[in-house]
Amino acid sequence: MVGTHRRNTGPMRTSPRCGAKTRKGTPCQAPAVAGKARCRMHGGAKGSGAPIGNQNAFTHGMYTRESQEYSEHIRDLIREGKELIEKF
Repeated sequence: MVGTHRRNTGPMRTSPRCGAKTRKGTPCQAPAVAGKARCRMHGGAKGSGAPIGNQNAFTHGMYTRESQEYSEHIRDLIREGKELIEKF
């Protein structure tokens, strides 16, 4: 008897959907992972997302306070040099 078994699809149909947009611009139709707003393919999977205390922003040090102060000092020196040249 193939095809006579009733499948319990109610919970699957009523589960919350993923909030992501697909490449086409339409909303994702996959069910969201339990306790999250995204499906397994759009960031709901375990271990997805940025690490806690995201250290990725410090890979090159361009935006550290020390680096920004140094850049500001260099800009000041250049400006003073231009002003000095214009005086003579």
